[in-house]
Amino acid sequence: MHSYGGATASAAPQQLETQERPLGNLHDATLRNSSVGQHAGDTGGVIGGGSNSSGENSRCESDDEYHRNRSRSTTMGATTAPAHSIGIESGNERSSVYASTSVQYDSTEQPTSSHNAEGISPMASFNEERMRRKLQFFFMNPIEKWHARRKFPYKFVVQVVKIILVTMQLCLFAHSRYNHINYTWDNRIAFSHLFLRGWDSSREVESYPPSVGPFALYEKSEFYDTIDYAVLGYANMSRSIGPYDYPTKNNEMAPLHLCLYNYREGTIFGFNESYIFNPDITELCLYLPPNVTTMGVQAYLKQSGVELSFSSLVKATLVFAIKTVNFKAYGGPLSAPDCFKFDVRIFFDNSDHDGQMLLSLDADAQRLRCKGDVEFISNAEFDAALRSMLNILVLLVCLLSFALCSRALYRAYLLRSQTVNFFRMHFGKELSFEGRMEFVNFWYVMIIINDLLLIIGSSLKEQIERKFLVVDQWDTCSLFLGVGNLLVWFGVLRYLGFFKTYNVVILTLKRAAPKILRFLLAALLIYAGFTFCGWLILGPYHMKFRSLATTSECLFSLINGDDMFATFATLSSKADWLWWFCQIYLYSFISLYIYVVLSLFISVIMDAYDTIKCYYRDGFPISDLKAFVGTRTEEDLTSGVFMSNMDDFDGNGVLDMLRQMCCCGRCRTGSASASGGSNGPSGYTSLTSIIK
Repeated sequence: MHSYGGATASAAPQQLETQERPLGNLHDATLRNSSVGQHAGDTGGVIGGGSNSSGENSRCESDDEYHRNRSRSTTMGATTAPAHSIGIESGNERSSVYASTSVQYDSTEQPTSSHNAEGISPMASFNEERMRRKLQFFFMNPIEKWHARRKFPYKFVVQVVKIILVTMQLCLFAHSRYNHINYTWDNRIAFSHLFLRGWDSSREVESYPPSVGPFALYEKSEFYDTIDYAVLGYANMSRSIGPYDYPTKNNEMAPLHLCLYNYREGTIFGFNESYIFNPDITELCLYLPPNVTTMGVQAYLKQSGVELSFSSLVKATLVFAIKTVNFKAYGGPLSAPDCFKFDVRIFFDNSDHDGQMLLSLDADAQRLRCKGDVEFISNAEFDAALRSMLNILVLLVCLLSFALCSRALYRAYLLRSQTVNFFRMHFGKELSFEGRMEFVNFWYVMIIINDLLLIIGSSLKEQIERKFLVVDQWDTCSLFLGVGNLLVWFGVLRYLGFFKTYNVVILTLKRAAPKILRFLLAALLIYAGFTFCGWLILGPYHMKFRSLATTSECLFSLINGDDMFATFATLSSKADWLWWFCQIYLYSFISLYIYVVLSLFISVIMDAYDTIKCYYRDGFPISDLKAFVGTRTEEDLTSGVFMSNMDDFDGNGVLDMLRQMCCCGRCRTGSASASGGSNGPSGYTSLTSIIK
């Protein structure tokens, strides 16, 4: 291998002693050759130039020496010829060591070292070793980069800080959201007792199977009585325990809004099997004044000229508003009270026309800006300031994480383009697809996505807590913050992957993912057939098969062994053939998926796990890029060979950008003069200097 900077012929014995070193130490041997050549410059010829007159331990000659030595080399050809032969011979031996280490992993064509070529120029050798070191540094983990170049792991520290801040933010928001949802739900239950005729507390507990039947009306008189009960309850709202008021300025009862939805024509003559029907739906809305409590809704409708036909009635709604103040706000004891407006909506559903009109109540909460004589004595400002500070910190950390990861992806793209061009020029081949994908870090892509989600969620959270939003955005905010926090914790797996014990799980999932997807595609086809068949045949007779969604949920639960006996016990016995079909259907599905499909699914994952274990024992397959990069040892990390600036687009670090912003052009001028006038070891020179 040729010397890069003023090594003489006496350096050849030193090169031969390093032939058994690993591939990662080629650069160290080159450095030692240069050092020997500097001290022996008076006894031997010059390889590619003269010795360094200043005596510095430089890895590459300067531009002036390059021009002087090139003109002087024409008169020293006879003296330098033996040195060239020794250098080439040692380079061939070193390349043979590299080739032997790469063939044992991959039988495909690997890139050949440029040292194999006779008469290779020192600049080509330097470029190849420089590219190799650059790629080795790129594929290091943060700990190795710290040992090799003392590069501070900014992204790692930012991710750790982000996990702590985001988790604190999520815990506070989850507590606040629970209090908010619980408050609106409790008010909905209170409204059901106040305004729904026949409401019972047993309906407030959600149980499966349901302990009570549907809440419905069956007589025409019940429809009018239910509306009268709601109007009377709204008129006497002051008797309720809750601090409820009317939405008017003088706190007087506001009119209720009743809407009737009817078919345009819907008359049925059942005695002779005839009808008059027009499917167009018309909407009729009217306000019920406060005096309707004395005369009744039915009489008021007749007085208004409204004739109600239940055979054509599709649905009806009764809407009214209630205002209240919540002293125990969602933020805790230090938070100020909140003002709310509830839009209560009683819904009558007669769309099926099956003899029962379903009845339900819903209450949408809308937060208002408290105004008027507002007096609140507490340290609420301090609590609000702390929450806002946490939100702002999360926003800043996520923005910094987004910038660092985007910059890392962009720099990886630049290095990939440079590597592709290098393979074309030096090896005459294209970099493989596996080699190109080595530069794409999907962990960074996931971090960028969760940064965007957390930025949006934190912005919504700040607006909610600052009461800039009057609409209910709790669910939207929780969606962004929840998914973002989920991806943040997934990102911790990236750093656990640096350790062999934890990396086995990640590599197993990565290895098994394509096979699992293909396996699930085949299993999904069988699952879809059972789902559609069960929905069609068992839907009218089994409560778990009433819809396509519930059918799929029931079958998935059976796969996991959940609620099997209840599914068999609730089979319909209306017909013998139906009972026998249910038995055959359920037994075949359970046997197929539990004993066959799940076993095959586990075997696919175990096969991937066994493959990863073999890779750890025998070695991982190496792409052409990894074969070119080679291996590195602990000695390489601590030898200082990575301390030089090997990156053509380096100088874009966080400290560099801050320094440029603060010092403007003075820092750049000072650094340029310092680098130009330095008399100490300069490391590798730039490619521009070599080309000159």
